Amino acid sequence: MGRGRAKAKQTKVARDLKYRTHETDFGALANELHKESGDAPDEVDPEVLEKWSDYAGPSRD
Repeated sequence: MGRGRAKAKQTKVARDLKYRTHETDFGALANELHKESGDAPDEVDPEVLEKWSDYAGPSRD
């Protein structure tokens, strides 16, 4: 018992997502997916690479 309110809320949210029109900013999405937002790539500390290099799989060269 007690699931009625939770189920009703889930149903309400699902219907809202299904029938409401959404304005999607595809440019911002593309920037986020392609990392074109100007963020510098994360650099890994050489000591960390040295420590974990033994665990790397075989090279695919």
